[in-house]
Amino acid sequence: MVQTAVAFSPGHISGYFKRVEGSGPESTGSVGAGVVIDEGVRSTVTPAAATSIRVIWLGRVAGGSPPVEYALDRLGVTARVTTECQLPIGAGFGLSAAALLATLTAANHLFDLGLSADDVAAKAHEAEVVHRTGLGDVAASQGGGVVCRMGPGIHADITRFYPDEPLYAVSLGPLPTASVLSSPRAMARIAAAYPDRCPRDLVDFCLLSREFAKGSGLIAPEVRRVLAACDAAGIPASMTMLGNGVFACGGDAERVLSGFGEVYCLNVARRGAHLIEMIP
Repeated sequence: MVQTAVAFSPGHISGYFKRVEGSGPESTGSVGAGVVIDEGVRSTVTPAAATSIRVIWLGRVAGGSPPVEYALDRLGVTARVTTECQLPIGAGFGLSAAALLATLTAANHLFDLGLSADDVAAKAHEAEVVHRTGLGDVAASQGGGVVCRMGPGIHADITRFYPDEPLYAVSLGPLPTASVLSSPRAMARIAAAYPDRCPRDLVDFCLLSREFAKGSGLIAPEVRRVLAACDAAGIPASMTMLGNGVFACGGDAERVLSGFGEVYCLNVARRGAHLIEMIP
């Protein structure tokens, strides 16, 4: 009898987005563009009498995840869950969505729920919208690539392309997503700044994202200093959405970003959330 299931979901760096308000969580979300990254969340799920969540990130251990607890409750299962990630939480790497997708993918197989990949993504997206932890990361991380989402929710048209060059990122600390997503003033600025087209390549993605970041009013002073250094070196760069950090591409990006903190070299993911193993 299988006792444990392990799954992985890639993270997602959003470059620009615009909220779309629907009649419910399934039709609420965002349009926009981002990069699905090969780093994300690994989730180990074991049946238990009551649900408990342990989060291991950057060598630290924390407990609890209301979105994951909510999603498991909606599935009607209880489990002991351990999520693990190597990127900072709350820094714009889409780890909330990745934790949900990885956990629900594992739970689906462990409890033999018979859900399709779309069903799993729908449950994860609902939890994100309800808890205001994201709007489009789940839709993006269903697959890999540089993505452009042309409608809200998980069933909208999404284009994907797969460049070989990496994206580099540095985190300057967390930015509470819920505080931005619940602010009508912030949402109005974001909607006005939205560039209404898809990126042609990774450099174009960085440039479109930068114009959006400038217009959104979300750039903090410390982020502005990093972006100024990138500008001086001719490096395409922008702010992680929503996170207090910077992503950039190009040969000198890693060198310039290293002056502001630990640099994460992130390749474009080739696939979305998936089961890793079932352990008896």
